[in-house]
Amino acid sequence: MKALVFERHIARFAASRVAATIGGSGHGVGVGPLELLETDPPELPGEGWVRVQPRLAGICGSDLATLDGRSSRYFEHIVSFPFVPGHEVVGDVTGGIYDGKRVVVEPVLGCEARGLAPPCEACSNGDKGRCERIAFGELAPGLQTGYCSDTGGGWSGGLVAHESQLHSVPEHLSDEAAVMIEPTACAVHAACSSAVVASGQRVVVLGAGTLGLCTIAALRTHALPGALVAVAKHPDQRRLARELGADHVVAPGEVVRAARRLTGSLALAGSGGSVERITGGVDVVFDCVGSADSLESSLSVVRPGGEIVLVGMPGPIKVDLAPLWQREVRLRGAYAYGTEQTPTGPRRTFDLAAELVHDCNLGRLVSAHYPLERYEEAIAHAAAAGKRGSVKIVFDMRRRPRAGRAPSTQTQDKEMP
Repeated sequence: MKALVFERHIARFAASRVAATIGGSGHGVGVGPLELLETDPPELPGEGWVRVQPRLAGICGSDLATLDGRSSRYFEHIVSFPFVPGHEVVGDVTGGIYDGKRVVVEPVLGCEARGLAPPCEACSNGDKGRCERIAFGELAPGLQTGYCSDTGGGWSGGLVAHESQLHSVPEHLSDEAAVMIEPTACAVHAACSSAVVASGQRVVVLGAGTLGLCTIAALRTHALPGALVAVAKHPDQRRLARELGADHVVAPGEVVRAARRLTGSLALAGSGGSVERITGGVDVVFDCVGSADSLESSLSVVRPGGEIVLVGMPGPIKVDLAPLWQREVRLRGAYAYGTEQTPTGPRRTFDLAAELVHDCNLGRLVSAHYPLERYEEAIAHAAAAGKRGSVKIVFDMRRRPRAGRAPSTQTQDKEMP
């Protein structure tokens, strides 16, 4: 089968980072460590494991950071090489209790998938994202499918998954909607966990890519913000942010002034007379970017005693944390998914995500399909998605349209040949 394989190769990492810098995207342009190869399907690791043939597999920000060598070295001991990327997957199952069904993969490789019993406390509580044993058990290290050499990943003709990772896709959801369930689950977890947003509080969502837009939708569904400000760079992002529930949409350079107006805070003059700091701020900031600039912006608009939720995956960054200390701001991460507490009781994050994808028509965020053979174009498109009026870019492993068949409703730039 064909698979995009990521090798640990220092020289290629360096070349990839140089290409990314020259390309001007900041990340995602260099693909040096990635190759399209003919490989054997991964072996089934044991009982309860099945084969999944991907239909669609998404490209996300963490994939781009990994490809251009900008991800944190923190992950070195919880991934294994070589691996096939791709953790946003909808596909068809062969074998086991899901045989013949269309499923999405919940990629976290927790205790059950690793054959470890008894499970750790987090897995026992349904919080697989906090599993303590992601480098142990019957599998090679890997925090998720798509970062483990034993499982394969979605950027291929086939992977293996444990039945505990699989969720049947309702018939009313298209493949495009289904591939959005995993990133939406990350947003639902951020919006639901610890009941972070109290009714009536003022919220800023920084970033309006896939994760930011899904977070806006999740907050509108699972919280009751008094006002929700979205920060978006590009016109299509701004339109979608409004459609998904943002009360105010501003450009990155306008967020401090927007927070000042919303909260009635006083201004502290910045360099050149610009307003860079305010005395108060919003209650909660969801940082869906994870860069030094976004975290600095988060600190500039959150009130004393407020909270910053880091939803986007960060890398090594340098940020002045004096305001976090002096204003007693809480900073916490929101990673992956598990079980959420809702007014009707505990619910699996993926179930809530599937409902949100349907209710908000999040399948429309899938903007472009590419075959594996055009992976360099696909990755470049994903890295520049906002500029190109796109959101989610996917690899498409489905059977190609027959000759003479009417083209899709997407533009030529977005069609799979």
